[in-house]
Amino acid sequence: MVTSSVPRLVIAAPSSGSGKTTVATGLMAAFAARGLAVSPHKVGPDYIDPGYHSLATGRVGRNLDAYLCGPELIGPLFLHGARGCDIAVVEGVMGLYDGAAGEGELASTAHVAKVLRAPVVLVVDASSQSRSVAALVHGFASWDPEVRVGGVILNKVASDRHEELLREALDSAGVPVLGVLRRVAQVDTPSRHLGLVPVAERRAAALDAVAAMAAQVSDGCDLEALLGLARSAGALSCAAWDAAEVVASSPPPPLPVPTLGAAPPDPRFGPEGASSSNAGRAENADRRVRVAVAGGPAFTFSYAEHAELLTAAGAEVVPFDPLRDAQLPDGTRGLVIGGGFPEVYAAELSANEPLRKSVAALAESGAPVAAECAGLLYLCRELDGQPMCGVLDATARMSERLTLGYRDAVAVGDSSLAAAGTRMRGHEFHRTVVEPGSGDAPAWGMRSPRRRVEGFVQQGVHASYLHTHWAAQPGVARRFVERCRTS
Repeated sequence: MVTSSVPRLVIAAPSSGSGKTTVATGLMAAFAARGLAVSPHKVGPDYIDPGYHSLATGRVGRNLDAYLCGPELIGPLFLHGARGCDIAVVEGVMGLYDGAAGEGELASTAHVAKVLRAPVVLVVDASSQSRSVAALVHGFASWDPEVRVGGVILNKVASDRHEELLREALDSAGVPVLGVLRRVAQVDTPSRHLGLVPVAERRAAALDAVAAMAAQVSDGCDLEALLGLARSAGALSCAAWDAAEVVASSPPPPLPVPTLGAAPPDPRFGPEGASSSNAGRAENADRRVRVAVAGGPAFTFSYAEHAELLTAAGAEVVPFDPLRDAQLPDGTRGLVIGGGFPEVYAAELSANEPLRKSVAALAESGAPVAAECAGLLYLCRELDGQPMCGVLDATARMSERLTLGYRDAVAVGDSSLAAAGTRMRGHEFHRTVVEPGSGDAPAWGMRSPRRRVEGFVQQGVHASYLHTHWAAQPGVARRFVERCRTS
């Protein structure tokens, strides 16, 4: 077993809104400005913060989600992202001990910190307290003896006198103060209905915001002490995740696609009797098929590992922008449309009629199409009254109600993405409604938090609100690419 000691810090807080993103992103940029290779990570399913992390470090922002991927993959995925880096900074999610509802510590920042054997820096909003800060920090530091709170950064401190009172109180808590950030005008990071506006929609302004965060953290934090704390992280005894290795060892996809009425297979091994020779695998690896992946401002939600898995499975991954490109890339044999904000760009997406027709023609041909959330909306007949691709006999509209949470799902039938009975964990996060919510052949049966069916499977199309992380089931990438070859 490989042992690795990448220096690392987890940036956490007592609650959301305390300043984690400002501190984590600013710290990443400040370390990078010192010439360090910084590996950026985000706890949980959030797609937006990693975009800011990427601007700060020049590296791909990656997620660490113990619910979607399982705790056993946190170390390997972390090491995969941190290859060749001098330090890693992990931004937490919500409050330090907040995890998946009803699942104890699972997927909390504390859980991930323990798995990574990483020290925690607690960011505290001190704007409305003085001596009470010691009780708060003491409580968080002592709640779980396995979580090592190595320091605190005080945010929104009003004055020198306020700082003096806070430091005096924290002397008795036994947790060192590693930084003090003064109460200043909020860094320009605008939000809307699902959180921060993604980097792809405001790159120049986002660069300015990241620079402001870096300056604030550099001026107010002890970077040498933080670097020293990062170097105190425990060694990890696991191998880095490798897309080629996990795809090669995943269950081979059955050919041809079984009928929808077939008995559900054991999801651990794929359909009964499926087999493939090593020679066949090598031949497929040399026979790349073109898979178009939607990007641009309207489709910004994607885990980096998805493209890596598709590539490892034999795909040539080609990005395109549905707002600008009039046609799918030449030779497209499969299509992946992830999450994002099509509701913000509904008029522009609708105006690109040539691309909508190109997508509809590809789907009609039976080619594999994997669509998540925003992709689902784009495939509908219309979104907020604007014509979309018309692949699905459904309409979509904005809603006042936020749908948010982890889901435990199982594939209802066979599709280009998953064999019937395949179990996956996912995440829903949207303020839209699709009517009807499922087709004659649903994509998923939700096991929790309540039992229901959701999504659409028709020909090669698999469309659903559910965001999934394919690292948890690398066989789906292999299956998808194989369907691209044979459709």
